[in-house]
Amino acid sequence: MSLSSRTFYLTTPIYYVNAVPHLGHAYTTLIADTMCRYRRLAGDRVHFLTGTDEHGDKIAQAAAKAGETPQAYADRIAGAFRDTWRRLGISNDDFLRTTEPRHQAIVQAILQKLHDAGEIYFGEYGGNYCYGCERFYTDKELVDGKCPDHQTPPTFIKEQNYFFRMSRHQEWLVQHIEAHPDFIRPERYRNEVLAFLRDPLEDLCISRPKSRLQWGIPLPFDESYVTYVWFDALINYVSALGLPRSEPFETFWPHAQHLIAKDILKPHGIYWPTMLKAAGLPLYRHLNVHGYWSLAGGKMSKSIGNVVEALALADKYGHDAFRYFLMREMTFGLDANFSEDAFVARLNADLANDLGNLVSRATTMMVNFAGSVVPGPGAPSVEESEVRAALEKARAEVDDAMEEFAFQRALIAIWEFVGAVNRYVDTTAPWVLAKDPAKRGRLDTVLYTLAEALRCLSVLLAAFLPKTTEQIREILGLGGFPIRLADLAWGAVKPGITVQKAPALFPRIETGNPLPLTPPLSPKGERMKVRGERQGEGARITIEEFSRIDLRVGEVVAAEKVEKAKRLLKLTVKVGAEVRTLVAGIAEYYAPADLIGKKVVVVANLEPATLMGMESDGMVLAASEGQDLALIVLDRDLPPGAKVK
Repeated sequence: MSLSSRTFYLTTPIYYVNAVPHLGHAYTTLIADTMCRYRRLAGDRVHFLTGTDEHGDKIAQAAAKAGETPQAYADRIAGAFRDTWRRLGISNDDFLRTTEPRHQAIVQAILQKLHDAGEIYFGEYGGNYCYGCERFYTDKELVDGKCPDHQTPPTFIKEQNYFFRMSRHQEWLVQHIEAHPDFIRPERYRNEVLAFLRDPLEDLCISRPKSRLQWGIPLPFDESYVTYVWFDALINYVSALGLPRSEPFETFWPHAQHLIAKDILKPHGIYWPTMLKAAGLPLYRHLNVHGYWSLAGGKMSKSIGNVVEALALADKYGHDAFRYFLMREMTFGLDANFSEDAFVARLNADLANDLGNLVSRATTMMVNFAGSVVPGPGAPSVEESEVRAALEKARAEVDDAMEEFAFQRALIAIWEFVGAVNRYVDTTAPWVLAKDPAKRGRLDTVLYTLAEALRCLSVLLAAFLPKTTEQIREILGLGGFPIRLADLAWGAVKPGITVQKAPALFPRIETGNPLPLTPPLSPKGERMKVRGERQGEGARITIEEFSRIDLRVGEVVAAEKVEKAKRLLKLTVKVGAEVRTLVAGIAEYYAPADLIGKKVVVVANLEPATLMGMESDGMVLAASEGQDLALIVLDRDLPPGAKVK
């Protein structure tokens, strides 16, 4: 099902301000941001809401512990959320705080309407109350007598309060869910709500006496009580738009979708739709539910104390890499494990190697072989048709995936296109075409196809990696132009635009030395005496030690001088299916143009090193004597990646 232009209203939960933002908050907000960016690219009218939930027992307790008033405490933590989303590049249209007058007025209006309609009554209740969740639990819901989320025993509380007649709407809710299979998705969470509704539904306590809790919205019909946190918080999705018949409400509410984690499924899947039904308001269209992130096998929870502060990770590895990992690693609806090792592996393999190397070598060849401009294409061949087919396939699969909030599946589809373009480079070998003037027309077609493929990638990836796609478009001379999914039609790149050489979009992260020789091999790659310069003239190593060195055939596909470094050349070397950047101290002996197409010997398992701000991933072998130096090359033709024994 293809996305078409329409109205789209998406909400995150409003996050509770009893602690600063962490990875769980960041994931929900980042995927909401990605979805809204994608829908804007499709031309939809989008409204993206997030915010903070600021009333209740826990806030009053946290404020007292911090020596602040509840309002001052809420102001400070809400500010931390705003700042976090700003730094992560979140594109929300509104940020609602439940302490704002606009919210409190609508909460009280809905409460009064329900009270007048007989949907709210005064009564007494006793039950197991979890202060962490701020809700009552039935005996069936407890796990070994404890709250399933906080792993603490509940407190039995008995008091007089106001109640919402939620049980009155149970049969209607079951019928609605069964008649609308995608009302709650993925299906496992729909089934979970239906399973809960097989038992009689109790009425919902919606108040707390002011004698026990002052920090909340007063009930409009009884000033001695404040509103229970869920009956306050859930209404934010409506109060952000205003009352019915207002323009924002009439425009966006009929298209509302909520995005939550599974721990708040019951309030959103049961409390909220029955509240809307009783108030005479239309229901939301979809409740989209994702799983938990876990660390060391346990659910991430600020209550348990194993959270990861979002910005520490995003700042360490880059915000786009952070976005990519979270969306690529978690199947929407299922749980996922977080670890830095997995993060770094994904960054190095997908972002640095697949995407980063593609952009780097494609733009380098455009600069070196076409004078920094995109050439006009000739007649396409089967290879170009395959690239276009791969693009169309990716576009369709991404559209289908995004309809279902399947971010992982969307990225897999995009990376299949990245792989297709990388294979196109290997198949067409523009560095070989560049040696034959008679093949100039074919070379121009290949380079144009690469420029157009990068442009299309900048559109496909714009919602997922916004900063990176801005960089790619600047490199292609397309900065400042608006991006739309409609621009994925092939052929939009205009011949003659100026292209720059791409910097390392995602520098590889060092993950430890894979070559544990003693003393270790130097990573500089400037000069190498074949006769064991590393361990001194005449030093010997065992066959076991030598076998740890992985020597491979590499083909130089691009070469350029390193600015402000008299002796260094930056080489782009194809080693098997992989393309690497190597920095070698051979500029005094070889001109860059003389190296294109040479088959050299590369130390392939050397830990990357940074030279003059560039990462060098390997070493080329050379022999030297006095002032002379010569690269070690093959006397017979072998494919790149062949093992040197």
